[in-house]
Amino acid sequence: MAQWAVIIPADQWATERLFHNETVTMPGAATSPSGAVAPDDEVLLIADDHVVALARAAKADGDDLVLTYLRHAFDSPVAAAGLAAGGGPVEVEAQQFRRLAAALAGEPGPGTPTWLVSLALPIEAATPADAVRQFWTHVVELGPKELPTYVWPSGDELAMQAFVLGEEANQDPEEEDDDD
Repeated sequence: MAQWAVIIPADQWATERLFHNETVTMPGAATSPSGAVAPDDEVLLIADDHVVALARAAKADGDDLVLTYLRHAFDSPVAAAGLAAGGGPVEVEAQQFRRLAAALAGEPGPGTPTWLVSLALPIEAATPADAVRQFWTHVVELGPKELPTYVWPSGDELAMQAFVLGEEANQDPEEEDDDD
């Protein structure tokens, strides 16, 4: 079983960070001059010069590679120092692969915090059922690019934070950004 690294394109990486997917399809990543990824090979996903996930090759669909996530490190990626991945899969030396894979966060275990996540929209409607239909229409139309989602640790509502596109976002119109 070979071990590989593949760069996830920036636009695809931005989308992957927004949703909890079990698999990811990497266009054009099934083969490269250094070889072809086979089913059950392990793959490190690289974004912005960081290892962001460990995956297992599920299948190749033409030039596309379908990977099943084993571990995510989307919020705390690992520097991919010394790992040069290019336009396709690059085979990674076993010791370096083990070191980088081990540095990725494991699956949540006992003591993992519970988070409350909320999305509230003021909707004018004649009936509750109509309000629900309009709510879901707005969610689909606006999505994570425009709708702020609020998240806080269970039991600590004062710690509520707004997120847009997976990043913390200030929603207070009274506060001016210090960046200006």
